[in-house]
Amino acid sequence: MPYPALEPADVADHHLLVLPGDVGPDEVEVLAVSRFPRAAWERQPSAQAPRPTGGARGLRTGAAPPGALRLSRHSVLVGPFTVDRLTAVTLGVPASAGVAYVVEAPVERGDRPFPHGGDRDGLRRAFPEGLPVRDEERTVTWLIAAARRLGGAVRTGARGGSPATLLVPEPAAAVDLTVWTDIWLEPDAALAVARQALPRAYLNLPTPHWSGPRRHAEPVPGTAPLTPEMRRGLHAAADEHDIRALVEPPPMTGYGALADLDLDGMIALEVAGETRVPPVIAQVPWAAEGAVAYRVRWEPPDLADREHERPPLQHKVARGRATPLVVALTRAVHKAVGGEITDAMEFIVDPADL
Repeated sequence: MPYPALEPADVADHHLLVLPGDVGPDEVEVLAVSRFPRAAWERQPSAQAPRPTGGARGLRTGAAPPGALRLSRHSVLVGPFTVDRLTAVTLGVPASAGVAYVVEAPVERGDRPFPHGGDRDGLRRAFPEGLPVRDEERTVTWLIAAARRLGGAVRTGARGGSPATLLVPEPAAAVDLTVWTDIWLEPDAALAVARQALPRAYLNLPTPHWSGPRRHAEPVPGTAPLTPEMRRGLHAAADEHDIRALVEPPPMTGYGALADLDLDGMIALEVAGETRVPPVIAQVPWAAEGAVAYRVRWEPPDLADREHERPPLQHKVARGRATPLVVALTRAVHKAVGGEITDAMEFIVDPADL
C-alpha cells in the first residue's frame, strides 16, 4: 500500500504508535473502537496506487494522504506512514517497524510520578516531569495497549518537559484473560469446569465460624429495664431472623477457585457479576445492563516482579509455563458459558486464536 513516508523532523514532539509493516489500518481501527466507542475515520487511508502528476518539474509520483482516525474530541491518530530503515534509526524505534501513526493531541500533565514502586509500562521513565492526565492519559494508555497487542512500540513525544522515550511493551506479559457472559455457574459447577484444565483446582470460599453472641452473667447495659417477657420476645425475633437467613440465604455475588502451581505461582478463577463492563463488551446487547465475568488470572510467586517493565528471567520462565494453563482454563470456561473473551488490555480475543 502506498503510504506516505514518515518525516522524523515533523514528529519529534508527537507520540508515535510504531507497528510491524503487516499490520493494517483495519486492525488499528478495531482496537481504537474497543477503547473509544465513537472512534471513526475522518479520512480513510487510501488503498489506491500513487498517481503520476505533472508540472514545471516534469512527471512525478505522489503518495496518497494519510488517514485520520479520531479517537476523542481532542485526539486524532494520523497515519499510517511508511517507516524505512533510516527513519527507524533516526527516531530510535525498533528495526522491525514498518508503519507508524502520529498522535495529534494536547499535552495534559499532572504531578510527577511517585519515585518508588512498579512501572510496568515505563510511564515513570517516559514522563519524569509529570504523568499524562485526562485525554492524554487515556490516549497514551491505549497506545501502549495497542502496541502490546500488535507487537509494536510507542515513542513518546519530547513535550511537557519530558524527553522522547521508546516504550516496547512485552506481548507475553498480557497473560490474564476474561470470559464475559450472561450465564452464572454455581461454585460446584465452575469447579468441575476448572478441573477440566487444572485437576488440582479447589474452591476459595469464605468459611466464617460464629458460635453466637458472648454470654453475660449480668444484663448488658441498657437492657436491665426489660422484663423477662420482653427479653423472650427479642430472642424469638432474633431466632426467626437467623432461621430465615439460613433457609433463604442472600444470593451469591462472587466466588473464586484456585490452582497451586508450586514454583510457578498460582492461577485464580474469579467469578462475579459486573454492572460496569469494558466498552467493547457494553456494545453487546445482552451486556447492556451488566454481565458475569470469569476472570482467569496468573499470580506469580513474587507479585513485585509483575510490576517491572523488564521482569527477571525467573519470572519470565514461570510466566511461560503458566500461560498455556491460563489459556486452557479460559477455553474450558468459554466452552461452558459462551460469551466473549477479552485480554488483559480489554480487547476482544477470538476463541480460535487461543
